[in-house]
Parts: sequence; structure tokens; C-alpha cells
Amino acid sequence: MSKLEELIQELCPDGVEYKQLSEIGAFLSGLSGKNKNDFEDGNKIFITYMNVFTNPSLDLTVREKVKINDGEKQNKLEYGDIIFTGSSESKEEAGMSSVLTKKVEEDLYLNSFCFIYRLFDKNILNPDFSKHLFRSHELRMQIMKCASGVTRFNVSKKKMEKVIIPIPPLPVQAEIVRILDNFTELTAELTAELTARKQQYEYYRDSLLNYDDKTITRELGDVCDIISGGTPSRKEMSFWKDGTIKWLGSTVCQNQKTVDNITDYITIEALNSSSAKIAKKNSTLIALVGATIGKRAFLPFEAAINQNIVALYPKDVTKLNPSYLFYACSTLYQKFNSLANGGKLAMASLSFIKKLSIPVPPLDVQNRLVQVLDNFESICSDLNIGLPAEIEVRQKQYEFYRDSLLTFAETGRIMPSKQASKQASKQASKQASKQ
Repeated sequence: MSKLEELIQELCPDGVEYKQLSEIGAFLSGLSGKNKNDFEDGNKIFITYMNVFTNPSLDLTVREKVKINDGEKQNKLEYGDIIFTGSSESKEEAGMSSVLTKKVEEDLYLNSFCFIYRLFDKNILNPDFSKHLFRSHELRMQIMKCASGVTRFNVSKKKMEKVIIPIPPLPVQAEIVRILDNFTELTAELTAELTARKQQYEYYRDSLLNYDDKTITRELGDVCDIISGGTPSRKEMSFWKDGTIKWLGSTVCQNQKTVDNITDYITIEALNSSSAKIAKKNSTLIALVGATIGKRAFLPFEAAINQNIVALYPKDVTKLNPSYLFYACSTLYQKFNSLANGGKLAMASLSFIKKLSIPVPPLDVQNRLVQVLDNFESICSDLNIGLPAEIEVRQKQYEFYRDSLLTFAETGRIMPSKQASKQASKQASKQASKQ
């Protein structure tokens, strides 16, 4: 019998207690009343939307700052607080959670596009347990139902109050944390190594794309056809039912080659009745808004795009290689970062995109660069080989154990059986190899 099984039999033999969030805590807002100037010369640490979205546990090494005046009434983050993103382009990514798992002496303030959930009694939930719990499949399903919208999905705090969570005894929580942290630590080590390789690749890529003063640079508006799209009405169900046209949101833009997931499908009637537009095969997609602003994707097929994406395609492919365009646009990312300063949602306009410049060497030079950079891209991103494949398998194993351990009260199964564990590993490996 495992230690976890012993703890459960001893401390909660009749099952685990479940509570609505409204019974054990309350929601608080992030910053309010701030303008762009408050983020240019700040004096307090500011937790960004991306920090919450990306990390199950807040990354406290990021040192963004915001100006907070003496006596100003703003909510500060406290140890054990659970933070949620307030909106996203898709339901699947709305209400992503992060937890303040470390005690800090400095004041921490939260961006206005996220909100805080604070327990009445901090001893109910181990913060490290919360970081796993609120990203589990069961909780994500509940939280997604709290989001609604058309072009952006906003999370309702009233609906969030009705979300139900398990509250096992603290020793049980601690043992679950120990088990799951062992998985995430291994994955973190592999991810750190892959990140180092990507940084080396990006340095090499940028060096190759850094030409001398004799190289001609051209504005994107001069060398590319540029379009943005739209979202068909969600109220018209016929636009979305049995659709055959691929339709993409900005979450497909992850600085990787190539697009490997479809946001949704729409009908030809939906396309003709909205501002959605078809992007050509081999277009470069760039996200225009929010957490993904400035990130790119290469489109290996035709697809309709929404209003949060811009699609670029060379006006003359005998002078500009579409794949080279994708890589050249990587040098523009910092320019998009400049739009993210301040408390407002970062947005880029078509006119901003058209004025951005890229180097355009002779076509034979472009072709050679694409060949070299494609090889590097595969090494860093291909889920069939090397570190990416191993990380994918480890992540699937972690998710399997997390969801099994965090739903034991409902299923009656305290720990996954050895047979189920082996099957999960096989499935994870198979899924990774098919990517």
C-alpha cells in the first residue's frame, strides 16, 4: 500500500469533502485606474497577464514594475492567492490559473486583465496543491463553462463562485504535491535544456538574418499582400455546424513552423457573411493582440483567419521566398513588445504591420538560409525527435497522474493501477510520435 493510500484510509476513509469556491473564499480585482505612464517608471512589482497564463506557479524572477502612489488603494497579492486570467480568444484558454506559492516581503500587484481568488482560511489549501488542482482537467472543464463571448471570451466571477473543488486533508495534499512535483521537476529540467538550445538557435538565426548596411530592407506593405480576418456570428449556429473551412484564431501563433492545430471550422455561408478571409497556403501569420501579440506561425494550407491575426504573403515569390518571410519576421518580435507597455491590452494595427521592415537579400541567399533554418527548427520543435518528443511524453504522463490523483474521491480509485500507468505511458509515447 502506498503512503498516499494509507493517508487517505486514515484521514478520509469516507471520501473527500467538496466545496463551492464561494463558500471558502472571495474574488478580488487586479489593478485599476492605471495609464501607460504608470508602467514606464514603476516602483512596485507588477505581475503580467503572460506570467499568469504561462506558469502554474507565478514566476517571481520577472521584474515588471508599476507606479503605486503612497496611500493608493489597490489589491496586493498574498501567499496562497490563486490568480486567473480574465479573458482569452478561446474558451479553452480562458480562466488559466497561477498560484503565489512563495512567501515574499515585497508588495506584488496584478494586471487589470486578471483577478484574484483569496481563501478565507489560508490553511484549507496547500498553495502547491492549488497549482496542480486548478489546472487539472476536471477544474478546467468547470472553469471553461464560466466563460462566454464572441471574439473574446470573458470569465464570469459569479459563475466561478459555483465551481466545486475537492479539499482533502493537508497531509493528503502534501503527498499528492510530492508525487506530482517529481514529474514536473523532471519535465522542467528537460525544458530548461531545450530552452537553452532554442536560445542558441535564435542567436544563430538572428546572426544569419543580420545583414550589413548594403542589404536592401523593404517595408512589409511594399513586398507583401497583407490581410486580416474576422469572426462569423456565434449566434448563427449554421455558420459553425458541419463547417468544412479551417478557421484560425491567434492562439495558433506560437513562433513555430508550422500551424499544427485548427481553432474551428466554418461554412462557406459564414465566410461570405463575415469579415473572415482566406489566407493563402504558405502565408506567415502574426498575432495582433493579447498574450500572443507578435508571435508567428507558418501556414502549410489555406485557412480562414479571424480579426486577431494578420496574414502575409509575398507579392512576388520570385523575389521573396514565403519561408524566408516567416524567418525574417522573427526579427520584428521586439517591436511588438513595445506595444505591450502599460495596463491596456496590447494591440497592433495593420498600418503598424505594413511599416515594419525586413532585409530582402537575393533569392538564392534566401533559399540557402531557409534550408539551414528549417533544419534547426526541426531539431528544436519536432515532436518526433529528441527533447521535444521526450518532454511531450513526460507532460502526458504528468497530466495522467494529476487527473487521476485529483479525482480519486469521485472514481473511488486512489492511485492509478500499474496496468493503467503503463497504458498511459504507451499512449503518451504513441501520441507524441504522431504529432
